[in-house]
Amino acid sequence: MFPPKKEHFYNRSLERALKILCAFNRDRQALTLSQLSKILNLSKATVSRLSFTLMKCDFLRYDPPSKQYSLGLKLFELGSVIFSSFSIRRVAIPHLSQLQSRLGKTTFLGVLQDDELVYIDKREEPRNPIRFASQIGTRRPPHFGMLGQILMAYLPESEVNRLLRKSPLKPFTRRSLTNQTEFKKRLGRIRDRGFFVDKEEALEGTTGIAAPIWDYTGNVIAAVGVGIISSFLNSNGTKQIIKEVCETARKISQEMGYLKRQKSARFQKKLIKPSRINMMRTEFSTSRYLVSE
Repeated sequence: MFPPKKEHFYNRSLERALKILCAFNRDRQALTLSQLSKILNLSKATVSRLSFTLMKCDFLRYDPPSKQYSLGLKLFELGSVIFSSFSIRRVAIPHLSQLQSRLGKTTFLGVLQDDELVYIDKREEPRNPIRFASQIGTRRPPHFGMLGQILMAYLPESEVNRLLRKSPLKPFTRRSLTNQTEFKKRLGRIRDRGFFVDKEEALEGTTGIAAPIWDYTGNVIAAVGVGIISSFLNSNGTKQIIKEVCETARKISQEMGYLKRQKSARFQKKLIKPSRINMMRTEFSTSRYLVSE
């Protein structure tokens, strides 16, 4: 049997508003009220009423001199979210697979979305009997584990404070850092080193090593990491994994258009104290392998 029709859930006004947005394309980047009315076969009054609401929400903009409507910046913002999440995953997939193959460990790719850490890809070692709980699409607090702390480290201080107010630090294991002052100091060390080693703070018995991925704007857009059973690690193994993860992050960043010496204006202005600029190491430098507390 077919499920009962739920036509009473259908919103005709919303459909018409969406059709207004879809009336624009590369060849019709600006349209008058009369043109929209004709294209959509709707009255001018209806188009005008719906367009007013769309303008209030920045989905449309209106140019009085030409009396033309065009798509608003809100659509650009939403489109950039989709572009960022899908393009980074597409670029990262072969590198994640290669990293997983070289190390024989589970690899992760994560982004911050809607104030949460979201796992957008994962490559597992098929011979490993131990499976990590986080799957593609899993959401965690923004400060969770290796990926979350990498991503938060490159946010403006005001954004870090906002996220911590919304999602306060809490213990996931007995090793989790829950002191906000110490957490912020750690974020500074992560920025200086260009990577982070999570020693059983997200999951008992598990170590995570992650590094940031940058794009052509000079901003961090994602994080790549490797999950390891702590008992399998030694000092030399840790150094090698740090090197491999940072190199993978560098390659993905390069394909995303990042230039090695490029610095985000936002990063320079809001995160780096002038006295420390000359002391900063290149984000993906692996000349020193320091493990965070």
